[in-house]
Amino acid sequence: MTPSERRASASLAAIFALRMLGLFLIMPVFTVYAKTVPGGNNTVLIGLAIGIYGFTQALLYIPYGWLSDRLGRKPVIVFGLVIFALGSFVAALSHDILWIIVGRAIQGAGAISSAVIALVADLTSEAHRTKAMAMIGGSIGMSFALAIVAAPTVYHWLGMGGLFGAIGILAIAAIFVVIWVVPNPPAAPKITHAPFREVLRNPELLRLNFGVFVLHATQTALFVVMPRMLEAAGIPVTSHWKIYLPVMFASFIVMIPAVIAAEKRGKMKAVLLGSIGLVLVAQFAMAELPPTLLVLTVLLFIYFAGFNVLEASQPSLVSKLAPGARKGAATGIYNTTQALGLASGGVLGGWLLKHHGQHSIFFVCAGMALLWLIIAGSMKAPAPRKA
Repeated sequence: MTPSERRASASLAAIFALRMLGLFLIMPVFTVYAKTVPGGNNTVLIGLAIGIYGFTQALLYIPYGWLSDRLGRKPVIVFGLVIFALGSFVAALSHDILWIIVGRAIQGAGAISSAVIALVADLTSEAHRTKAMAMIGGSIGMSFALAIVAAPTVYHWLGMGGLFGAIGILAIAAIFVVIWVVPNPPAAPKITHAPFREVLRNPELLRLNFGVFVLHATQTALFVVMPRMLEAAGIPVTSHWKIYLPVMFASFIVMIPAVIAAEKRGKMKAVLLGSIGLVLVAQFAMAELPPTLLVLTVLLFIYFAGFNVLEASQPSLVSKLAPGARKGAATGIYNTTQALGLASGGVLGGWLLKHHGQHSIFFVCAGMALLWLIIAGSMKAPAPRKA
């Protein structure tokens, strides 16, 4: 990659990761905090507060992408970050669950991911675009690792209002990164309007879209209940990082050789199916095994070993499978289904917890992962990357 491409990819991956922090930072602690505010005893509202962020993103990904074609990528990204920061400050000043839901909805309305990915395509050559997309995919996993390690400590120091406020300040800092660090795209690029109907009918992209929906729905549902399970196992919320940090570090070590095998050695299908299998096994085992601290730690490692590989590989695969003129459409749809998964998982997890107990969450998530594994089993094995 050229220096300009490296600079563009790294800075845009950082901005993309910031967007995901808006969801991830509250997940390890929110269900514990919610019990202290009016309305926080309603698990459906808790799930809605977690998931509505993804729902408003899903509504706006495609409009933001459309506007970025006409108004320019950077103005749309800056506007989205302003909206995201506004929602963060609304949530920071909230003292009941309903206003937190409002703030989360506004956060999600800063749906800049499709515009960011379109800007990556503007600033990188075809030969290096897969690397750039993989950096973005990896940044999501990194943001999750940072969130689950830092969130309990920041929550202990600043409270939930301070946590939301910190997210808003980071969004403002990201605006300056967009303006001064991210390179400007070529002047007046030629715009080719993507035929959404053709992209929607592509069977390989459909499998990936379904997969990212399941991946994020099961992740969000998992964290509706996981903080409570760790507390019940004897770990206070301020010490949850002692579980998450080694789990995430070990899972990232596992991810590196898996991604190398997928990209360079033509093992993408085997790696993807194996990773889906890890997610399935972890979810099913969480329903069946006693929730001791040791069991939860091992199962979280298995889950995130699969999750991190999928999160790094799937966006890269979308960019590889989508025709050049249709990359924006493909990534926009992929991001939309990802956001729908985030929203659905939060609401579904809250509803299941209220009406059927925590075991039902894991059984349903395992069933979704099994369906994903069956659908992904018929995917075409991508060709190994040429040197």
